[in-house]
Amino acid sequence: MSELFGTLSDGTEVHRWTLERAGTRVRVLSYGGIVQSVEVPDRDGRTADVVLGFAGLDGYLENPGPYFGAVVGRYANRIARARFPLDGVTYALEPNNAPNSLHGGARGFDKRVWEVAAVEHGVRLSRVSPHGEEGFPGRLAVAVTYTLDDSGALHISYEAVTDAPTVVNLTNHSYFNLAGSGDAGGHELRIAASRYTPVDEDLIPTGVLKDVSGSRFDFRTARKVGSGYDHNLVLDKGVTEEPVEIAELHDPGSGRTLTVATTEPGVQLYTAEHLTGPFAPGDGVALETQHFPDSPNRPEFPSTRLEPGAVYRSETVYGFGVRD
Repeated sequence: MSELFGTLSDGTEVHRWTLERAGTRVRVLSYGGIVQSVEVPDRDGRTADVVLGFAGLDGYLENPGPYFGAVVGRYANRIARARFPLDGVTYALEPNNAPNSLHGGARGFDKRVWEVAAVEHGVRLSRVSPHGEEGFPGRLAVAVTYTLDDSGALHISYEAVTDAPTVVNLTNHSYFNLAGSGDAGGHELRIAASRYTPVDEDLIPTGVLKDVSGSRFDFRTARKVGSGYDHNLVLDKGVTEEPVEIAELHDPGSGRTLTVATTEPGVQLYTAEHLTGPFAPGDGVALETQHFPDSPNRPEFPSTRLEPGAVYRSETVYGFGVRD
């Protein structure tokens, strides 16, 4: 089911699609591929929206920086000094997170209107990113499919093809608050990651994969999330063809749980200390499944290169439940 959600200044219409199955209701926007809301019950059957978002389009247009619920690309996370080499050519990107490029540049996938078509139990969003958009090479045809399975879990599947060598790293930037409101720092988090990528003062990985033992990055046993995180954790499973569960988030107050399964080798844990406006710092926890930041400049990291004739594929599954 779709409805008009708003209109951009150039007259482009933005539509909202509602998906509902097995007690989960998800609303998706054609603008930015944004997951506007995810409504699920608590242990007593009371429903709340567990992702941060806005009731109207203006909220997203006036608060673009946090990337609320959006598809981010072509390259999720940071690329150092807003440039990278590929086949002997250095490509210059928009330094929108000076001196680095962040989440695809000043007008990445999160600020584009996507074509949307209904599919069984979901919607398929698509767009073509032309050669040179935000500095990236190659014409990239992208599709992102949101579906709900018979347990009410949200599947996000990504595909892309290119006509020239390029780099691709896509994710969804939802902020979860399983209580429905308030500080999410008291949520309990478990992540199957024995290493993480330390960063410099600009949040660029140093290239080291460091053991989490004895550090605040050790979430192998569930504990409170706390605050102060904007870091990539290296998942023990690596890259997989099918999604493998790698994390669980739990709100003791409501009993709600979120499980995360993915094909990706990393997850960015972001505790949202930079939120402003209607939301306060720490109101949400982002678990952005991804390849590692700055991989195009780090040949020792899992590759984000995509060749003509190949298909980029990635899938992440957000499952919802409750505990007593």
